Amino acid sequence: MIRFHKLISGIAATVLLASIAHAEEVSVAVAANFTAPMQKIAAEFEKDTGHKATLAFGATGKFYAQITNGAPFEVFLSADDETPAKLENEAHAVKGTRFTYAIGKLVLWSATANYVDSQGDVLSKGDFKHIALANPKTAPYGAAAMETLKNMGLLEKAQAKVVQGENIAQTHQFVSTGSAELGFVALSQVFKDGKLTNGSAWIVPEKNYSPIRQDAIILDKGRNNPGAIALMSYLKGEKARVIIRSFGYEL
Repeated sequence: MIRFHKLISGIAATVLLASIAHAEEVSVAVAANFTAPMQKIAAEFEKDTGHKATLAFGATGKFYAQITNGAPFEVFLSADDETPAKLENEAHAVKGTRFTYAIGKLVLWSATANYVDSQGDVLSKGDFKHIALANPKTAPYGAAAMETLKNMGLLEKAQAKVVQGENIAQTHQFVSTGSAELGFVALSQVFKDGKLTNGSAWIVPEKNYSPIRQDAIILDKGRNNPGAIALMSYLKGEKARVIIRSFGYEL
């Protein structure tokens, strides 16, 4: 019996060592709005597969420029569906690997409780000095914010009060530190497990902006990395999907 247990322990150790030996590291460029969920997903991914995802966060447009200039990213989680498609068409990504991992929601948020009303009337009243939004040229959530203001007929009125973040993470920082009384951010930044984490917010009706379909794709440099393929598969799995939904995304 003792010899049998030793044999089983030896086999288990061999299997574990084999899996570790085959574990890969994968470099992932992640849109800033997806920071919190991706950190949780990456931790679970490593625990479940042994592969390690090294994450970099930033604006989608800036990542596009870096990738086309040879940056060593292997997987890209974009804040839109246009940029991955463009990378695929330009042969910077692997054809057939692109899919929508989340559909984002825009929210008008203030770090101050009761500052933003449930209908977003605070916008038309205009009783604020600064409103933050991400650079619409590089950040899809910034473009959605501009589209919303335009559709509400408030773009011209708000323009002089705009404080522009380089990406959605910096935009959130402007509001959370009080540099702007309110701002347009991703719902995922202020929402967790079905409720607002702090402050006050208005979830912008989807009729006010084009759908924020967020696509993932394997980049050319990740073509032969088993870790990249495993990560894409993991993002489609139920464990990742539960995490994604918990931050307010649709699937």
